Amino acid sequence: MSFFPKISLRPEVENYLKEGFVNKEIVSAGGKEEAERKFETLLKHLSHPPAFTTVRVNTHLASVQYVKNLLFDELQKQYNGFSVPILDHPDLQDVLLIPVIGPRKNIKKQPFEAVVGAQCGNAVLRGAHVYVPGIVSASALMKAGDTISVYSDIKGKCKKGAKEFDGTKVFLGNGVAEVSRKEIFSGLPELKGIGVRMTDPLYRSPSFDSVLPGYVFLQNLPSAVVTHVLDPQPGEKILDLCAAPGGKTTHIAALMHDEGEVIALDKIPNKVEKIKQNALLLGLNSIRAFCFDGTKALNLDMVAGAEGHPPFLPESFDRILLDAPCSGLGQRPNMACTWTLKEVTSYQPLQRKLFTVAVQLLKPGGLLVYSTCTITLAENEEQVAWALTKFPCLQLQPQVPRLGSAGMTGAGLSQVLLEQLQRFDPSAAPLQDSDTQFLQEASSDQLIQLANMDCIGFFIAKFLKCQSTKEP
Repeated sequence: MSFFPKISLRPEVENYLKEGFVNKEIVSAGGKEEAERKFETLLKHLSHPPAFTTVRVNTHLASVQYVKNLLFDELQKQYNGFSVPILDHPDLQDVLLIPVIGPRKNIKKQPFEAVVGAQCGNAVLRGAHVYVPGIVSASALMKAGDTISVYSDIKGKCKKGAKEFDGTKVFLGNGVAEVSRKEIFSGLPELKGIGVRMTDPLYRSPSFDSVLPGYVFLQNLPSAVVTHVLDPQPGEKILDLCAAPGGKTTHIAALMHDEGEVIALDKIPNKVEKIKQNALLLGLNSIRAFCFDGTKALNLDMVAGAEGHPPFLPESFDRILLDAPCSGLGQRPNMACTWTLKEVTSYQPLQRKLFTVAVQLLKPGGLLVYSTCTITLAENEEQVAWALTKFPCLQLQPQVPRLGSAGMTGAGLSQVLLEQLQRFDPSAAPLQDSDTQFLQEASSDQLIQLANMDCIGFFIAKFLKCQSTKEP
């Protein structure tokens, strides 16, 4: 079965997205046919992983060059001596890029197979092994040591424990079973370890299972960009309003040289624990994580609670990152999204509540960065247009570094304002096979350019809160 050609969406969701992309302003600029072609290209990109694995170096504990040398040795082991370049990003001094090889052709499918859930399948496409909880089906006689083919059930139709599955499934590559079918579905307490060690994946990416803990943090490229755009400074008090699992939180603390105070909020307890674990692993002491609803983080009674604990008094923070809960339609790879249109469009009101709280918590002269990992106009450019009208105290700011493109038309923003936004649009990159020949022939500049384009869908806006104007 061939690799899925494009993300599978409910018809009403696909039509909703298409209306946003193929709107009259886009049509007038490039023609309806070109706009529709670009939209179809975007859907295809979303089902494939980005062209590069992005590794953020924890510069609080080690230099980039030191970690790069360790990574080189690790990749030599994983790739059996094949030399894969590790690139320094010229605009992100703490980021390393590792090309993803694939989709690889001529992988021989095996008679034994395992079927995994969609989320597990997405992780495998980005270099992960298959962990036992992700397996939903396995061949009747599969035992430990067997070479098996792994498939993703992108529609979620496979019954747990099935011996075979003839529904819609996508081939992910081959691996070696670490446990037998009997052990997986024995009914005993669920195993947690690796169930299939991928040896011949469709996309060859480095595995980071227990690799250089404390020294590296896997992040999508735009997720590393957004913290640099925030530009945190040592000694400042900074709020990460929706922080889990802590990638951006720890990046903020590292860029501040762990000097200052980083407050991280999330309302789900186990996610807050993950933030604390990541801070401990990376050796960062300036982070304080709280299980708290960001929409309630403002204390309007002007009576301070426990010192340093939420809710906070107005104008308490020098900078605020609002990496808002969103529909997540820019995440890659995502072979199928079963969300309804109601679910996809439910985030705008929540984002506005959080944004309103953030504006009031920000000091005059402070900076607020708003970001999402989605592609919809409603959650991105429309939110900027709303914010600039709702809060006259806010001014849109240019962004450094700038690796993405300008904002998308359709929300009524001027071209000058659109140029101050940063939208990462995967459809801007050619969808090509990143095979070994390409890696050998491409220059470093060509690879960096591809990495900047062929990443997840993402959006960033940066606001300055003026000193003199009061918000309504």
